[in-house]
Amino acid sequence: MASLKEIRAKVTSIKSTQKITRAMQMVAASKMRRAQDRMELGRPYADSMRRVISHLVNASSDYKHPYMVSRAVNKVGYIVITSDRGLAGGLNINLFKALTKNIQSYEGQSVQAEFAVIGSKGVSFFKNFGGNVTSAVTDYGDNPTFEQLNAPVQAMLDDYANGKLDRIYVVYNQFINAMTQKPTVTQLVPLPETAFGGEESAIQTELSWDYIYEPDIKTLIDGLLGRYIESIVYQAVMENIASEQSSRMVAMKAATDNAGELINDLQLVYNKLRQAAITREISEIVGGAAAVS
Repeated sequence: MASLKEIRAKVTSIKSTQKITRAMQMVAASKMRRAQDRMELGRPYADSMRRVISHLVNASSDYKHPYMVSRAVNKVGYIVITSDRGLAGGLNINLFKALTKNIQSYEGQSVQAEFAVIGSKGVSFFKNFGGNVTSAVTDYGDNPTFEQLNAPVQAMLDDYANGKLDRIYVVYNQFINAMTQKPTVTQLVPLPETAFGGEESAIQTELSWDYIYEPDIKTLIDGLLGRYIESIVYQAVMENIASEQSSRMVAMKAATDNAGELINDLQLVYNKLRQAAITREISEIVGGAAAVS
């Protein structure tokens, strides 16, 4: 059994760790609020882009952008968005499980896969898991610009345009609320039929508008769809950052609470040992006094 000195040293060490986890919890809570604000600010832009492109796509049947044309799947690409730092509970592990499940859905179809990774944790995962990682971005911070993230995304889109990839997915953690983050695997291109809204898209098809295009429909849709894809990926990164901070806040709160419970348990053991030591000393004194008398 541990001595009183060892227990005191362990309690002191756990209290120091508890101070760190409590501080990390507070920092994560503050960062989560800012990340959530940035995430919500990006949603109106993505929604507006979707509405505009929906009108144009439904109004014109003369031109089909490659992002909207499905083809036989021989090779798929995954843009995997993870965190740069750990101590975020099971956030990244759950994301990797959703990714591997989606990859396994192609087993038996002779479909190859390649990966573009955003985040240090994703790079570490693929070093152990294996896989063809074509590009990676790390250390993107809490408020990245799209220029920081553009290289791997554009590389995958170029491969799709050149016919090297037949389908691209974006993999990230969707922010539901502070307690819930949902690992999500979403088809990026070709754009699914539900990309522009279900009932709303059907209504727009019936009431499609005619437009005068300047300079022409191809240039316009090419530019807008590129911006739309960028907004989807950037919004996914913002959602993942908010998910990371909320998951870290919850994990650090759990660690702080567990440290408090452990301190209480050790304190109880310490008190029992101390009481036993005092009782033993009293017994020895009484026994010595009785022997002398």
